[in-house]
Amino acid sequence: MRLRYSDEDEAFRAELLAWLEQNPPPTPEERVGRRSSADMPAWAKAWQRTLFDGGWLVPGFPPERGGRNAGAVQQMIYFEVFSDLDIPRTVNPQGLSIVAASLLDYGTDDQIERWALPTLRGELAWCIGMSEPGAGSDLAGLSTRAVPDGDEFVVNGQKVWTSGAHHADWCLCYVRTDPSAPKHKGISALIVEMDSPGITCRPLPELTEPDYADFNEVFFEDVRVPADQLVGEMNGGWAITQGSLAHERAMLWIGNTTSLQRSVQALIELGERSGPDGRPLKEDARFRDDVARLYIDAQAATLIGYRGFALAADGKPAPEHGILKAFTSEAERELDLIAIEALGPDGIDQDLMGRAVIRDGSWVDQYLRAFAGTIAGGTSEIQRNIIAERILGLPRA
Repeated sequence: MRLRYSDEDEAFRAELLAWLEQNPPPTPEERVGRRSSADMPAWAKAWQRTLFDGGWLVPGFPPERGGRNAGAVQQMIYFEVFSDLDIPRTVNPQGLSIVAASLLDYGTDDQIERWALPTLRGELAWCIGMSEPGAGSDLAGLSTRAVPDGDEFVVNGQKVWTSGAHHADWCLCYVRTDPSAPKHKGISALIVEMDSPGITCRPLPELTEPDYADFNEVFFEDVRVPADQLVGEMNGGWAITQGSLAHERAMLWIGNTTSLQRSVQALIELGERSGPDGRPLKEDARFRDDVARLYIDAQAATLIGYRGFALAADGKPAPEHGILKAFTSEAERELDLIAIEALGPDGIDQDLMGRAVIRDGSWVDQYLRAFAGTIAGGTSEIQRNIIAERILGLPRA
């Protein structure tokens, strides 16, 4: 068997590469000014609008929504190219990949015109109000209330770990509108303007970079939201949460597996450096074994991703993609720990640059940041529960 793309799909790849050559993406040196996942500097807005106008922002969408009606395989090629070349589509992924997609699925025509299309054009930045102090992995346990009051809702409560909230224009906020209903059935989704009276954002600085913050605590105190900013049906928000996360993960595996491949390559290159005994790390049998194992893991992750894609493209369930999120994030964290341990005392040297995945940084910084990958988008613990119960059919613990 010889696995290959069709001539038509390869022509699509060639067209994309030719367009990128004519419309070069911003270089890493030009990508300045971003301090959170909702901060939209001028270069980011201009690049996203260029992609939208060229039909290369979301290729599976029709042209009027920034795409070109690309098929499933062509969409995968698109994400492969962008991942391989490390090209950003947006600096507000929650707005592009989750909010806009959810509004297109569940929003009214007016909501699509007012919010979804400007978001696709890079004109609006979003945060998503999901996690709360008492409802992180158990999203259905959220308690932020929205009480109808005439033609408005009055919102009270708190969100936490809200990426980019201090820079966002709008929030897709999940609130409890029927406290007497079963917890999955009493949730609604509201579009909330972030400069509304009663909203307070408290950024959470990072330990490795105290002057940087992306996560926030967000407090809502008698915040009034127009009733026409309800997305979907009243108390029907749970379906939107599931659709939102599905949009986020649809092609996320490509970025995850590409990142792991790139990280393994960085570990191979680290083998040229001398270890604590003065010999190159690549001569150490344990280090060589670790590199080989992670290399195999990276190849396996990519193949698992392709298998899941083949099933999904055929309209079948693709449990493989649920497995990959946990698998790749755990592998990235293990890889950084292996590098630190192999380097010995130099492993905690913050001037010794490591792999550049989230931001440039030392190996030890990247190791500390790697823990975030096992939490964001669903913790590894919860992912294992989902795999056990929904994929393997095991009983609930």
